[in-house]
Amino acid sequence: MIYHHLYKKYAARNHVNVGVIGAGNYGTAVVTQAPYTPRLTVVAVADISAEAAKRAYEKSSIDPSRVVYCETLSRAQSEIEKGNHIYTDRCELIPQLPIVDIICESTGNPEASATYALAAINHGKHVAMCTKDCDVSVGPILKKLANDKGVVYTPVDGDQHGLLVQLYEWAKLVGLKVINGGKSSDGEFIYDEQRGTVTIQTDKPIHPPLHQTISVAQKDRKYLEMIPPGAAEEYINRRIEILSGLPSPGAYDFCEMTIAANYTGLKPTTDNLWHAPLRITEMPVAYARKANGGVIESDETIDMASCLRAPIESGMGGGVYLVVHCDNAYSNHIVTSKGQISNHDGTASVIYRPYHLCGVETSISLLNAVLLGLDTGSDDYRPRWDLVKVAAEDIAAGEAIGNDHSPKLSARILPASPVANGKPASAHLLTGNRAKVKIPKGTVITYDMVEEPPKSKLWELRRLQDKTFST
Repeated sequence: MIYHHLYKKYAARNHVNVGVIGAGNYGTAVVTQAPYTPRLTVVAVADISAEAAKRAYEKSSIDPSRVVYCETLSRAQSEIEKGNHIYTDRCELIPQLPIVDIICESTGNPEASATYALAAINHGKHVAMCTKDCDVSVGPILKKLANDKGVVYTPVDGDQHGLLVQLYEWAKLVGLKVINGGKSSDGEFIYDEQRGTVTIQTDKPIHPPLHQTISVAQKDRKYLEMIPPGAAEEYINRRIEILSGLPSPGAYDFCEMTIAANYTGLKPTTDNLWHAPLRITEMPVAYARKANGGVIESDETIDMASCLRAPIESGMGGGVYLVVHCDNAYSNHIVTSKGQISNHDGTASVIYRPYHLCGVETSISLLNAVLLGLDTGSDDYRPRWDLVKVAAEDIAAGEAIGNDHSPKLSARILPASPVANGKPASAHLLTGNRAKVKIPKGTVITYDMVEEPPKSKLWELRRLQDKTFST
């Protein structure tokens, strides 16, 4: 990377003051890594729980005597000017602090996120958006409003969609043909061939009737061997069936791929994606063009994979990948012979990044926004696609709609549509709101099926986004 050269030569200032809103896992990682990051200080942390905000600092190497609770704007500004760090449960203060350069929005709550991001933009602050629930709903309009205000709205390094966007932009810059790109789900399938079992390795809870480990029948074990030439679709479909007792990717995974599709223009392979269980070595086999034995109908598509591996093999670490081809034969020879894993006929290779470091590496996006005035996304962020929800079980009238972790909902990626009766609702405009009518299992939830909350900044921004990008 050449960031250190760029900062030295072009930085608008020497240091970046960050305000973090939301002290969950992601926000805490940003706070704890900041003391080790040159040019960057987290000067303020806010959360609806003051104790959660304080704990984020306690997990860092910051001297506790320099961490001060504040509940007014003037006191917060004064303490920071003295060299202290402030925490608060008054989240609305952070966008107003004159000393803060950029807001790292990581509440995980779409309504709150939209409110704080808009406030930050209106106060002339840059915004690093970690709350994907908000970004997938109204990210394009927030980015436009930020541009109009002369500030930066950016996805973040560390989140998979942000990393995929950058990998895609790099591939296009060097002239690679992108066949398919995506992420590996955090959960990995560990196949113990000797025992005939598959165990999911995940940090997420597993709810019945799903299991952590399943046994694979002898007759099915051949489908967990390396995919042979021309058998990608058969093997993928059989694996999905065989492994159906294990947790599959959730709506939060689809959410990130929807954002990446809106940034890059990559098209979902299907509305529910293949999200195939694949070894790293099988990615270019399965996600090659159909004419070359894969399942991909056309280039420039997006999907996901769940890493299938032996206990002693390395995995994907929830990282990102591209399946690529070079139109130039000599270049394609270099790509297929210099370390990249290719398919059977050498027409597709996988380039992958087997990790995502969450808030540990988010500092790159924060620094670029403030020091260089640049975001780490693509140039053309538009509402091309919507994440929508499907009732996985009957939902009663009056019942609150769940979030991306709800077992009562599944997700699809559909072409974006405006807020209107009968139109599939953008998923996170539903979150926490009540069903107007009974929603039968298998139904795509539309706007007229849910109660619109009063005075919602999220819904207001979504309507403005519909109007702004309607052409």
